[in-house]
Amino acid sequence: MSTAAIPLPPTLAAMLALAAGTFLLRLSGPALRARYTLPERAGKLLEVSAVLLLAALAATSALTEDHAFTGPARPIGVLTGGVLAWRRAPFLVVVLASAGTTALLRLTGVP
Repeated sequence: MSTAAIPLPPTLAAMLALAAGTFLLRLSGPALRARYTLPERAGKLLEVSAVLLLAALAATSALTEDHAFTGPARPIGVLTGGVLAWRRAPFLVVVLASAGTTALLRLTGVP
């Protein structure tokens, strides 16, 4: 396996262009929000769609790996984190409890 060296200036230029584009996209939100008002129903749909998108991403990441079911350890760890987040536990506790639960289950042989 050979690794081709990537010339630094084009890579650096691409990184700077992506950083500038990301910054402009983030800046456009507050700038456009002051100029345009969405209908109330559209605003509520956008809020719900963001939550649904994050939930779908979390479910996909928690339940599948390489187009197959991951086994029960990871979903149980995610469920632990979800319950702790719902109970408003500190973020560090949520992350450590989720990772710890998954690790302990895998240590005991649960896939």
